[in-house]
This record gives sequence, C-alpha cells and structure tokens, in this order.
Amino acid sequence: MTRGVWKGPFVHPSLLKKADKLKDQTGRKPIKTWSRNSTVIPEFVGHSFLIYNGKTFIPITISEEMVGHKLGEFSPTRKFVAHTSADKKAAQVAQSSAKAPPGAATPAASPGAAPAASKPAAPAKKDNKWSKKIT
Repeated sequence: MTRGVWKGPFVHPSLLKKADKLKDQTGRKPIKTWSRNSTVIPEFVGHSFLIYNGKTFIPITISEEMVGHKLGEFSPTRKFVAHTSADKKAAQVAQSSAKAPPGAATPAASPGAAPAASKPAAPAKKDNKWSKKIT
C-alpha cells in the first residue's frame, strides 16, 4: 500500500537539516545516511549521499531523474554472483585432468593395461515385513 498523497513524501528530518546546512557551503561533504526509506525531494538535487546497504556506504550524487524515488533504490543490498557457464566448467575439467601427475595412468588412457578392479556389488536388499511388494 502506498503512502497517502495528503501526507506528502517521507523524508527523515535529519536529512532535511543536513541538506539545508550544506546548501550554503561550497565544499560539500557527502551526507551519511541509514534512512533508505526516505524519498528524494528536489532540494536534494546536486547533493552527495552515502547510503548504507547493510554492509558498506555507497556514494550517490542526486540528479533530477531521481526525484520521487527512495534512497534505498540506488544502493542494492544483494550482490549477484554470475552463474558459471557450461564452457567455463568444461575448461576447469580440462585443466584438472591436465594437472594429473605424469606417472598416473588412467585405464582409458593406456589400452594395453589390465582392467582395473571394479567395486564389489552392493548386497541385495532383503525384503522385510515393512516393505511392500507391488505386483
């Protein structure tokens, strides 16, 4: 549910005070804020903000296109780590097989070698009174 129009946009009072103080100054320092839910208003245009994303402060300079949006929209809280593509996985497998020690021979690599002993077969499961047979 959105905020009522008659209430106006929410802006944290301390942000308004800090923005008013910095209007007259020439060397503006960024305003450090944790208030991600504050709306960007026209008085903020041209000011720099450091918006907290839960871990670090992300520097943002407010432009006219940002007016009406929330400050939190400009500092993402989640970091996307790209999915590994199939060709990268294939390259990793090729590198790991190339790094095998020179004396180690695989059964498929040496055709004259005796076949490797296979694992013993797992014992067959016994039927008990709790297992159901479907016929």
